[in-house]
Amino acid sequence: MGYVINDKCINELDGSCVDVCPVDCIYEGLTKRYINPTECIDCGACLPECPVDAITTPKKADPTWAQDNAEFFSVALPGKDAPLESPGGAYGTGPIGVDTPLVANWTKE
Repeated sequence: MGYVINDKCINELDGSCVDVCPVDCIYEGLTKRYINPTECIDCGACLPECPVDAITTPKKADPTWAQDNAEFFSVALPGKDAPLESPGGAYGTGPIGVDTPLVANWTKE
């Protein structure tokens, strides 16, 4: 399992984490970023770069957000015909333009 991005990232697409990721495994949805759990090498470079502390280690990750990050890649997202899976890096895919149902329906407290 890779690092996990939680709800603190919703509507906060700063991108500092993307700039330091050596394997390009942080993908952009519509309002949130997602870390591909099969591409992440657990290096931790992204952790200190997040301005809102939305990234957590695999051991400290809330299971809800760990599952949500995984589902961004393993389940066909709304309006998509197939799962994103592991395309080998976010740079080539560009913004995905859609979020998981959990994020799309999330209301910040």
